[in-house]
Amino acid sequence: MRRNPTEPEKRLWRHLSASQLKGHKFRRQAMIDYYIADFFCPLKKLIVEVDGDTHDIDSDFKRDDRLRKKGYRTVRFTNLDVMGNMDGVLLALLNVLEEAPDRWVGCRASTTPNPSSEEEGLK
Repeated sequence: MRRNPTEPEKRLWRHLSASQLKGHKFRRQAMIDYYIADFFCPLKKLIVEVDGDTHDIDSDFKRDDRLRKKGYRTVRFTNLDVMGNMDGVLLALLNVLEEAPDRWVGCRASTTPNPSSEEEGLK
């Protein structure tokens, strides 16, 4: 993992940390499969990447495809997007988050209360 995030990553993290983006929790520099994601929202299985000028598009495509097959979605923004259009980046992220299903739907324990007495449950 990198100890020193880029300036665009720092700026985006200021908006994603502490559940500031409509309550969605993100992790920074999250290990997923064999890869390190810039940012990751576990509930939505959403990976957010901030790409600089020197990115290997073929490698990124293969990585995104592998992770997509495992149920993850990757959204990519350029450094230029983050530095010059943060509102647009955050709006795009919110749209993706709203469309994405929750990862753990249906995993909650039953909330049906047990009857408090034998007679109450037999009616």
